[in-house]
Amino acid sequence: MKRIFMLLLTNFAVVVVLGIVWNVLDSMFDITAIFHQMGLPAEFGYIAVMALVMGFAGSFISLAMSKSMAKRSMGVQVIEYPQTPQERWLFNIVQRQADKVGIKMPEIGIFYAPEPNAFATGARKNAALVAVSTGLLENMTSDEVEAVLGHEISHVANGDMVTQTLLQGVLNTFVIFFSRVVAYIVGALMRGNNNQQQGGGGYGATYYIVSMIAQMLLGFLASIIVMWFSRYREFHADKGGADLAGREKMIAALRRLQSVNQPHDLPGELAAFGISGGLKAGISKLMMTHPPLEERIAALEGHKY
Repeated sequence: MKRIFMLLLTNFAVVVVLGIVWNVLDSMFDITAIFHQMGLPAEFGYIAVMALVMGFAGSFISLAMSKSMAKRSMGVQVIEYPQTPQERWLFNIVQRQADKVGIKMPEIGIFYAPEPNAFATGARKNAALVAVSTGLLENMTSDEVEAVLGHEISHVANGDMVTQTLLQGVLNTFVIFFSRVVAYIVGALMRGNNNQQQGGGGYGATYYIVSMIAQMLLGFLASIIVMWFSRYREFHADKGGADLAGREKMIAALRRLQSVNQPHDLPGELAAFGISGGLKAGISKLMMTHPPLEERIAALEGHKY
């Protein structure tokens, strides 16, 4: 659950900061009064635009920071000039796969972790980062590593990072909008219609408390949708890895993950674009970024994508 907590915390923190900025701008430029002049409903019109701006801005800010944050948080050492045979081999494989799917050569990095893992991130297809763990290089054969790299290159070529960001932006917008609407209605009922106040800063403590609680609950439901999408895209990335490296190599790589100690979770949004996947049950399964490995292997063996 660590990866889910960090993902939700990062998204929540960005939205909170944007909310503070929005309130400051509203107090300085009286944005609510502008909505009045435009003939928009003072409360819901204001909330709708605020939700749209904050929802998508939060997602795209996170996407823009994804590569630099990945390098720092995972301690990724980018290979600028390959020095060893292993580094030259990684470069050649990634270059060949990138050429095959029609994207520019991504940055290649290695991060220290005893568990086999890998991830891809970046704001654009042609400015991505693909990183592998030392544990993956030590515990997998060259054929299996090639398949894992194909899986990650497929994530990049499929535009999964941008697509997931757009989905997160839409969900953020709905979460912010409906949490504020619920808070406004609850606040109005508690104050009484005669005491309703206008403006972004005049709703009172009840409004902010209720909106915070509603945002957390709705945000949890939205995260279930994001995780479902992540699991769905994993099957397509597996197919891409099979196309680039060979079906048997991709299956062998997934079986290798089953045979070693379960890979540890990657932090935050990186989890959605890694290679690992385990088996969970109940509500935990809804929050998995990856389908169970046995399901992914079965899909490859049965040619189901």
